[in-house]
Amino acid sequence: MKEITEIIFSNCNKMATIKSIIDEVAKTDITVLIKGESGCGKELVARSIHNSSHRRTKPFVKVNCAAIPPNLLESELFGFEKGAFTGAHLKKPGKFEMANGGTILLNDIEEMDLSLQAKLLQVLQDGAFSRLGGNGELVIDTRVIVTTKNNIERSLAEGRFREDLFFRINVINLTIPPLRDRIEQIPLLSEYFFNLYKKKYGREVSPLSPKLIETFKSYSWPGNIRELENFIKRLVILGEEEMVLQSLYEKMEGKEKVEGSFPLFSSVTEPLRPIFNLKEVGKKAAELAERELIEATLQQTRWNRKEAAKLLRISYKALLYKVDKYGLESGLTQKDGDRLNSEKLDLRKNEVLEKEKRWREGSR
Repeated sequence: MKEITEIIFSNCNKMATIKSIIDEVAKTDITVLIKGESGCGKELVARSIHNSSHRRTKPFVKVNCAAIPPNLLESELFGFEKGAFTGAHLKKPGKFEMANGGTILLNDIEEMDLSLQAKLLQVLQDGAFSRLGGNGELVIDTRVIVTTKNNIERSLAEGRFREDLFFRINVINLTIPPLRDRIEQIPLLSEYFFNLYKKKYGREVSPLSPKLIETFKSYSWPGNIRELENFIKRLVILGEEEMVLQSLYEKMEGKEKVEGSFPLFSSVTEPLRPIFNLKEVGKKAAELAERELIEATLQQTRWNRKEAAKLLRISYKALLYKVDKYGLESGLTQKDGDRLNSEKLDLRKNEVLEKEKRWREGSR
């Protein structure tokens, strides 16, 4: 199966042109600005630049400037020394330091605070910086790629983005077209995500029908590739193509129906017969939501099951059961997997000891 970083450049002249630019840009260390709507594949393009460069074996580090509060973003990017602020008991390297020799991707650069923009400009000019609370300079060799989903020129005009930084990052400018302007890629992307999630969730699902693909092509996809991925994921888990189609029809502008669409019920000239069991669909949807919530919480806690159980407000035993039920152990590293198996064994030992204790107390 082709990698997603290959597929996004396949079967589309606009993306093929971007790929030819990437092949040239990858030979240099020049800063690249990537523009495009949310979910259109900006990060995939950035990763392709990294993978095509001499830095491909070095780290590729991502930072979402919009997701981190301004007062924390500086320490996240540049790290801090021990004692730099209350709670800084140990020194911590920043993302720039972690990406040394490789590439750092700064997503949503327009969301960065003005004061931090000045420090970023200095790093781009000098290739060096100081950790928060530190005196010595750290020299780095890191390629910088930035993305924006908004009109960065408007932020510039409104004084929310530094002009000198804009000129520094806007040497090579790539604009990624939205998925609605590259519908010829929809069959390839759909097949990729279908096979990916079939394997991930261990599901046996009928192949994607031509009608489904044609419906996908007629939809505007405001959420772009990410929205398509979520539709395919839902289809694989629920196993009901007709239901996914119906939800897609309802999302279309004006709730228009595609000619020859699948109805939720058979023809009105016949007795009404649901094509799927509503109770079963509700159960599957609930399980899907539960699985995604648990997986997101585990990722948030870096697979600390005890901490995740507290956040989810369920018992530790219940969490381990659900991790098994949804096959979430596949997302663990070998080290984490070994630790989880050890924790399960400890839990079983404790259960046996508790039962033995109750038996002894009852036999007195």
